[in-house]
Amino acid sequence: MSTQGYANPSSSVNNYSMSSSQNGGGAAPCQNGSGQMYPAMYPASSYYSSAPPTAYPTVAGHSAPPAGKIPVSSSGYSGNYYQKSSGPSPYPAPGTHQYSNAPVQSFQQTAPYAGYYGQVYSHPSQGQTQTQPQSQQLQPSLVPVSSGSNLGAPLYPIVSYPAAPGSSQYGTLRSSQTTAGQPPVSTVMPPPPTQSSLQQYSQGIGANPTPSHPGYGAPPLSQTATVNGQSNAVQQHYDPNLHNPMSHHYATGPPNSQGPDKERPPSGTPGTSVHSSPQHHPGGDSSSTTTGSASPVPNSYESLEGGGYSDLAAPPAGVPAKQAPPFGYNYPTVHPAYQQNPASKPDPSASHGGYNTPGYQPYSQPFPSLSELSSALGGLGGVSEQEAETLRPVNLLQERNILPPKRAPPPEPNLSNDLRKVNCSPDTFRCTLTNIPQTQALLNKARLPLGLLLHPFRDLTQLPVITSNTIVRCRSCRTYINPFVSFLDQRRWKCNLCYRVNDVPDEFMYNPVTRSYGEPHKRPEVQNSTVEFIASSDYMLRPPQPAVYLFLLDVSHNAVESGYLNVFCQSLLDNLEKLPGDTRTHIGFVTFDSTVHFYNLQEGLSQPQMLVVSDIDDVFIPTHDSLLVNLKESKELVKDLLNALPGMFTHTRETQSALGPALQAAYKLMSPTGGRVSVFQTQLPTLGAGHLQSREDPNLRSSTKNVLHLGPATDFYKKLALDCSGQQIGVDLFLLSSQYSDLASLACVSKYSAGSVFYYPSFHHVHNPAQTQKFQKDLQRYLTRKIGFEAVMRIRCTKGLSIHTFHGNFFVRSTDLLSLANVNPDSGFAVQMSIEESLADTSLACFQAALLYTSSKGKRRIRVHTLCLPVVSQLSEVFTGADTQAISCLLANMAIDRSISSSLSDARDALVNAVVDCLTAYRANGSNIQPSGLIAPAALRLFPLYVLALLKQKALRTGTSTRLDERVFSMCELKSQPLQQIMRMVHPDLYRIDNMTEQAALHLNDSVIPQPPLLQLTAEKLTREGAFLLDCGSVMYLWVGKCCNETFIRDVLGFQNYASLPSNMTEIPELQTTYSERTRAFISWLLESRTFLPAFHVVKDDASTKTSFFQHLVEDRTESAFSYYEFLLHIQQQMSK
Repeated sequence: MSTQGYANPSSSVNNYSMSSSQNGGGAAPCQNGSGQMYPAMYPASSYYSSAPPTAYPTVAGHSAPPAGKIPVSSSGYSGNYYQKSSGPSPYPAPGTHQYSNAPVQSFQQTAPYAGYYGQVYSHPSQGQTQTQPQSQQLQPSLVPVSSGSNLGAPLYPIVSYPAAPGSSQYGTLRSSQTTAGQPPVSTVMPPPPTQSSLQQYSQGIGANPTPSHPGYGAPPLSQTATVNGQSNAVQQHYDPNLHNPMSHHYATGPPNSQGPDKERPPSGTPGTSVHSSPQHHPGGDSSSTTTGSASPVPNSYESLEGGGYSDLAAPPAGVPAKQAPPFGYNYPTVHPAYQQNPASKPDPSASHGGYNTPGYQPYSQPFPSLSELSSALGGLGGVSEQEAETLRPVNLLQERNILPPKRAPPPEPNLSNDLRKVNCSPDTFRCTLTNIPQTQALLNKARLPLGLLLHPFRDLTQLPVITSNTIVRCRSCRTYINPFVSFLDQRRWKCNLCYRVNDVPDEFMYNPVTRSYGEPHKRPEVQNSTVEFIASSDYMLRPPQPAVYLFLLDVSHNAVESGYLNVFCQSLLDNLEKLPGDTRTHIGFVTFDSTVHFYNLQEGLSQPQMLVVSDIDDVFIPTHDSLLVNLKESKELVKDLLNALPGMFTHTRETQSALGPALQAAYKLMSPTGGRVSVFQTQLPTLGAGHLQSREDPNLRSSTKNVLHLGPATDFYKKLALDCSGQQIGVDLFLLSSQYSDLASLACVSKYSAGSVFYYPSFHHVHNPAQTQKFQKDLQRYLTRKIGFEAVMRIRCTKGLSIHTFHGNFFVRSTDLLSLANVNPDSGFAVQMSIEESLADTSLACFQAALLYTSSKGKRRIRVHTLCLPVVSQLSEVFTGADTQAISCLLANMAIDRSISSSLSDARDALVNAVVDCLTAYRANGSNIQPSGLIAPAALRLFPLYVLALLKQKALRTGTSTRLDERVFSMCELKSQPLQQIMRMVHPDLYRIDNMTEQAALHLNDSVIPQPPLLQLTAEKLTREGAFLLDCGSVMYLWVGKCCNETFIRDVLGFQNYASLPSNMTEIPELQTTYSERTRAFISWLLESRTFLPAFHVVKDDASTKTSFFQHLVEDRTESAFSYYEFLLHIQQQMSK
């Protein structure tokens, strides 16, 4: 089943593979022509795609190490994780295979906007400001623009900027333009072209098929960037004389062949060019658009947001190509925010004194002095003693209390105070290393992964929203102007990513906030690292789509018995008015068992009509104009259907599930517009396309050997997801099942369409009240949270850095453009990076994520985040800036890919080796002064603990009974959740709450919020006289000891004593007592920033449910896993080999 605009998906799709290579493995080299091979830019193997250097040793409860493991002392690090000059690893990446470069296809599009609503769309977008009379051009006008979220109006003034003199309604006039046929220069400047590289993209332009939907010209997917582990092969090197395979031309005229400084305006805008609009040539857009087309509208997402470096990347005459960005600008004075001098960190990590406990080695050798440490590690680069605290050696075998009393904040980059103030929030943008190594060799020496973790669409309480004719971007690399650019004078600014000097548009000279002229550095775009632009029609492939919601509901006997339908219908009725959207919002319903049922909700009917399609082998849409209806016009019919649905199937005897045909019907129904499909499934699909069979062996749930069937059983759901992504349809899956349902296969429909997966094991509305309550809370958040439609995201970074692997739920449309049919505020992403060129000529590295989406109100918006970090040349500074939580989350993503592409045991071994490698590297570069023991820099003292916690997490543990669906769901969460949620899952927070006092309490809004210290995750910290709260992110446990204070039980839980506590208590009552108010205030404070509220369980010391509580105490030994101290000894043993 081949889809328009996608590479042929007929190749192996097992283990998440598609087209060119598997997720989790490196991409094979490109093949061009008859058997001619070209080496990949990145080695074919990665840290998790080659045989791991060592194995877990055989101890009680552990499996024997697999044969053929390389000793840990082997220096053969290669691939994307540790790049080595000698070449790729000799071990082939699992599942990799060659793919060929087929002739590139260019899509025809004569009327890009025709056919969407049956009319030609030609007027400017809603958010675009028309040109005003010249007398009014310098006056700003405030417009009430919705921020697209449910958080109310943004606190920052929303300003509509007038057009600058000499501009058209499309933007500022520009005379310097590029030809439509010019290709980009790669993000990394390539070496002189060889014969092989010249042949790489030598194919001509092929046939011109018409895209399946008039609004889209989806580019052919030469998929070389990595989707969830696929490596980006030879993609960044271009021959300037050849066409880019990602280019697309309109059929109305040939590409412009004029020189770069000649104007050729598109028809319809005589004598003008479009500023800040997409460039219709390979690699994306530039600040001027000249096409041979009759329309200035782009026809692919690749050209929409803008690609990599164009041939304008070479700086103009007189500007050195590799000049470091100047510290500040020359007009009118040096603004403090641009004095980009790294500064010392004011807040050192707390020093933890060790104590001797049974089993811990006594400490006999003193720590080195600062001068000794500096000498041993190559110098501290002028860093103060306070800064050196994060590099202080910690003997992990002796210092037991390394856990800070509160959740440690992310490390502060070593920047000046002015730069820190405007830097991106770590909740949005976080790097594994807050000090970027100058070279790949230095990164390899540290043995630490380099990557980013993003939460790009998260809910914000303050967001500057900017409406302007001109969105100022670098003419070369298309970076959006940001706080870290340099103003050379009043009329010129230098890009902080590619260092090109750009002109400041006339319109940008006016600051609407201060109502002053001539201060471009004070504009909100240059004062905020996170901004949102209201985009013009230049950023649209079609008119902004309406919010469209389709609910796909399982109504088989199993579904009716679980009672989820009642909960769903009531939740949707309660939140119908809160669904994000406007007067154009559409809604529809499809139910299914062994047949597929549609519902006619056309305005004017007295009641909904049910239409049944029993031919599931060739499902069709019975009527196209009344199944997705306007919510405002048909609201009463929708309410009638929701009230009737739970009773319509009460006596059903249908036990089969035709999920696949129902999804096919949903795709056909939603294709004309795009939108969101919400699927509710309660069992294994058994009929029609996509039917599945049980693959789980319950006897192997506790196996210490490899876990099977972590990948999909069929490629049906992945192919369908790719079809949906192409038509801007996102699919969210709610699985409410007490039996095995093969989530590994079903999750693909959400994974590749940028959807979300929710899982409620053993759901029953009566027998499992905790799950029912969580389902209700999750539904309320899900139905009312903001949503972005038809989105794309691109991440740019300083020249010399390269992004090669992506993690999350999305599809890579081309090279580095992530296609997100839907984007939601609860999804996170991760990327891996490498250093292609030395960064010695710059002191700062910057990263920028741009998310282009359509809001539920029909506005096209661009949310831009920019992060700035210092570049360092000393190994000591690399260790100092290590972000342990970010490193652990990135390694978790890499381990999930490895477990699917290779095996779970290999993934576990690789995690252990990551700790061994890092600590070995630290010891090797300061061995002459290191005392005996297991030594780690203070910044990484929690790294072994977090890795041990990962090894005991449901996704990666062995030897503990784990249902296959629960394991797969845990993997899905690790791959798609933001960092903070992942860390709560991996290493929960434990507090004692029965003795909380007001000492050191927070005082917020007349509330007193106690601050009990964090406790280590070990049973040693529990006492039968106490009550302990364990916060695991998606679930909270309150463990009550047998001898707990009866005053606490009475005043907080509402029962007289321990014996009267019920065993299935799922909430804390609201009691008018000091203890109750204090406890509830603390729990509410913990949940303040949560979007999905956790399930809550009160666990008695003697209850059978306490097993689920104790399995989160990761520092304790289990039958099949080390205790924390044993794990440290194991690490030390591996390092000594």
